[in-house]
Amino acid sequence: MLSLSDSAEVHRWAKQLHRLQRNPWIVYGAALGAILIATFIRWAMGGFVHDRIPFTTYYPAIVVATLLGGFWLGMLASILSATIAWWLFIPPTFGLALDAAQLTSLITFIFVCFLLVGTVTALNSAIDLLLVEIDHRQKTQLALGQLHAVAETSEDAIITKDLNGIITSWNKGAERIFGYEANEMIGKPVSLLIPADRHDEEPSILERIRRGQRIEHYETVRRRKDGGVIDISLTVSPLADATGTIVGASKIARDITDKKRAQTRQELLLREMGHRVKNAFTLVNGIVGLSARYAKPQNLARDIQARLAALARAHDLTRPGLLSAESQETQSMPFRALIDAIFAPYLDSNLSGNSQRLNVIGPDVLVHQTSITSLALVLYELATNAVKCGSLSLPTGSVQITLSLVDDKFELEWTERGGPKLTEAPNHEGFGTNLVRRVVADQFKGEVSYDWNHEGLTVRLIAPSHYLVDVARVETSV
Repeated sequence: MLSLSDSAEVHRWAKQLHRLQRNPWIVYGAALGAILIATFIRWAMGGFVHDRIPFTTYYPAIVVATLLGGFWLGMLASILSATIAWWLFIPPTFGLALDAAQLTSLITFIFVCFLLVGTVTALNSAIDLLLVEIDHRQKTQLALGQLHAVAETSEDAIITKDLNGIITSWNKGAERIFGYEANEMIGKPVSLLIPADRHDEEPSILERIRRGQRIEHYETVRRRKDGGVIDISLTVSPLADATGTIVGASKIARDITDKKRAQTRQELLLREMGHRVKNAFTLVNGIVGLSARYAKPQNLARDIQARLAALARAHDLTRPGLLSAESQETQSMPFRALIDAIFAPYLDSNLSGNSQRLNVIGPDVLVHQTSITSLALVLYELATNAVKCGSLSLPTGSVQITLSLVDDKFELEWTERGGPKLTEAPNHEGFGTNLVRRVVADQFKGEVSYDWNHEGLTVRLIAPSHYLVDVARVETSV
């Protein structure tokens, strides 16, 4: 088989020959010139060549004519050469009579010319086929080079494997997504990437590939080198050889972990919206009842409006940051101011004794701008639950919030007292409780615990302080 350098040289030579063949002046001129040169050489040789073999010098001319002009020009050159040689170099000169020996020589020359023309014509055809093959190889090499460049620069993992599931190629995208280098995976089974609970996927995929089926956008999970599990969208296509036989599969895997997380956040947000709509009726009813219980009739409408406006402000604090990146335009906010904004809808500042219903102990830290709405969301959920069914659902109930910073830990304790007595812990967690756990874990990298004490609920939140606190103030509550 020709190497790339040899094929390039043959390709150049064949191209030049084709350029000559396309010019009729060169073709016929070269054929006629070759015959004239052969005639001159035969004349110059004179008596050195026996009269019975006058055709010797014409064979190269016939080859040139056939090579440039093909079969029919080669035959025409053969006839012309035989006529000139017969007329000039077979005695008597310029005679037309032939003896038996001369006739045999002429017939032999024409027969050899026929074989020579046929051979050169076949060579021409072989050159054409070789030229097509070289063009095909060059195009294939170019396509393979482009495909390799696309595969190596793709952000997706592009992997090929044989029908036994053994990996045969591994691109840079696969290295980035799965963490394995190419030399670690080529020759290894693709099952190394499949979690133990999904090993039944690969046999079914290979079976479909053997049948020539393509698998479109199949969402599943795969395992990285570090042991982590990622969500991927998988497309698998059969690979066939030159005969059309299926010999393997090509897999394109796209990391959709962020997309799945975004979908989860969106679903959680929709559930939170529904949760808040349901809470809104309960909260408005509680606000009206609280105002009607203590406010004077002439001030009832004003007090209800003030509490509803405070409730709207609390919603504004919790709305933007639900499980998403916080606005960088938000400024740091004192912890006490955040507490006041959350509790304003539920506590009547005009009533004596309300200072005892909410007690905040600890440093008045500045809550980091990226954590304000997340922390507000947690406090909002705790406050609304306290108003609906906790300590703030009764006039005698109270909430104590104790904040401390210990060993770079933000520790918050929420204690409810004076509300309905708790006989037992709930047998399941509601959406609000799950939401609080999710926010604390995802946004603050912390943990939260619930203690359903007979006297009232106690909630403890612990998280690294740098996720929540901007600057700690010296001021403490009295």
